[in-house]
Order: sequence, then structure tokens, then C-alpha cells
Amino acid sequence: MLDDRAKLLLKALIERYIAEGQPVGSRTLSRASGLELSPATIRNVMSDLEELGLVASPHTSAGRIPTARGYRLFVDTMLTARRTDLAAPASLPPDQPQKVIANAAHMLSNMSQFVGVVVAPRRSSVFRHIEFLRLSERRFLVIIVSPEGDVQNRVVHTAADYTQSQLAEAANYLNANYAGLAIEEVRERLKGEVEQLRGEIVTLMQTAVEASSEAMQQDQDEVVISGERNLLSVSDFASDMTHLRHAFELFEQKTQLMRLLDVSSQAEGVRIYIGGESQIVPFEELSVVSAPYEVDGQVVGTLGVIGPTRMAYDRMIQIVDITSRLVSNALSHKP
Repeated sequence: MLDDRAKLLLKALIERYIAEGQPVGSRTLSRASGLELSPATIRNVMSDLEELGLVASPHTSAGRIPTARGYRLFVDTMLTARRTDLAAPASLPPDQPQKVIANAAHMLSNMSQFVGVVVAPRRSSVFRHIEFLRLSERRFLVIIVSPEGDVQNRVVHTAADYTQSQLAEAANYLNANYAGLAIEEVRERLKGEVEQLRGEIVTLMQTAVEASSEAMQQDQDEVVISGERNLLSVSDFASDMTHLRHAFELFEQKTQLMRLLDVSSQAEGVRIYIGGESQIVPFEELSVVSAPYEVDGQVVGTLGVIGPTRMAYDRMIQIVDITSRLVSNALSHKP
């Protein structure tokens, strides 16, 4: 536990470091904190904070910088949300979901001057109609039509060969008994109905439903990223190409971004992930500020800002919160 004096000095150090990007020395800290303390007293407090793992001393300087643990304590207990004038539009124009998502990523990037990331809305896995079309021996096409009219195709390879009439029989059974249900629910129900159906047809349907589930899942894994080049002008990255390369590797590995943002979709409001404090953000140099967004009251995706750990967190919280509301309203077609 920190006493009030240590908290005030840590807060002053982190705010000064975020603003200037230079290690903070005792004299600077004495002025910034407004406390009537001698440099020796401040050095003793800094030494205690360093032992707790909240600050560190770069080899090249007598000053100190925050660690991931220090940032976490700052964000959780010391951050004061200051309302600043953001040049954000009053609304995002309702449009095709893909266009709303692209505009949102661009807006996050422009307002933050870092990287904007949006996970596209999860589409419903409910199907309205399904068809199987024989292509060649042991190979057929699954065509799935969603209630919104979206069409997904998937080529399926099977161990056994099926005639077009067998494929039609299986599709007719699925359409008659399961249309309007989620693919995952169909898969579970089929397991319990093996006894009532002929062996080869239920195997065919299970194979097709599995492929349909994969097709829908693949179609959903869309991450829209905007403003990666902004990191080139961030001094924390520009001076270290290794840091920059790590950041760009994260953007290329979209599955890792999906996992990260998927975690924040399960939480309410804005969440902050600081690099180096856990495996969620694997690179110490990066932090993520994210929030879920909704359509008609249901969480369907996540958006956020990715930038250096040395970022103005209070401003990023505002940017992400505002954008999340704008996206929710645009996709729900609210004014």
C-alpha cells in the first residue's frame, strides 16, 4: 500500500512522463507535485517505488520512468477523467455495416493519432435456407442463406460419395426441420437424432453443418485497422525499430488482435490493457484502450485504440467511449 505522498509523487511522475517522454528527476518532480519536499526525500520515495516495481531507472539517466505495473496503478486509481473538446462528429451516418466500421476505424485513428481497430459485427449464425450441390466424386458445395439474405459457400470433401438425390434429401430435411435455428444448435440436435435418420444421411448432414459453421466463423473474423503509419511518428517507436517491428507484427497477426479484443467484448464500458503486464498484450511497448459496441442493445463487436504505453489515457478513454456510442447508434439506425 502506498501512502498519499507516494501516490501523489507517482501520479506527478507518470503525468510528466506521458507529456514529455523523458525520465523524470527529483527536482522536476518536486516542482510538478507541488509538495514542499527536499530532493533527498523524493529520492527516498522513488527508491521505495522502484522496489515495488512501479518505476524504473533507465541506465542513461538519473530520472525514472513508469513500468507497466506503475501505469496499471495509475489507470486504476489515479486517473482523473478530464473532459476535453474532441473534434468528433455528432454522429456516424447510418450505412452498410462495413462502411460504418471502416469509418469508425478511421475516426479512432484520426482523433487519437495512433492506430484505430474495429472488429466487425458478428453475423447471425442462423440460416434461412441451405442447399448441397454435387461438384464431383466425394466433393460437394454447401450454400447457406442467412435471414438477411447473405450467402456463404463452402466446398466440402467427404470420405464417402453421395448422389445429388442424397444431397437433396439431406438439404430438404435440414430446411424442413431446422430453418431459423443457429448452425451450432442444429449440430447439437443432430447428435441426438442419429437413431431416427439413416446412417449415411446423418453423417452427410453432420459434415455439412460442421463446414457451414466454419464458413460462417471465417466470414466473421474481420478486423479493420487504420493508421498504422501513425506509429512511425511516435518517438517511442521511431527510435527503436525492434519496437516498431513488434507492433506491425501484431497488426499482421489478426487472430491475436481478435483474441485481445474478444476479451474486452465480454466487459462493460472502456477497458485498458497495458503491454507487459499479461499475455493479453504481448508487447511491452503497446497499450490498448477498447470498448464493446452494440446493435439494438446487444453487444456485437469491439473497437479500440492501440498506441504506446506512454499515451494520454484520459483522452483515449473519451475517444473510444464516444466512438463506441456513435457506432452503436449508426448500426442501430438511431439519430
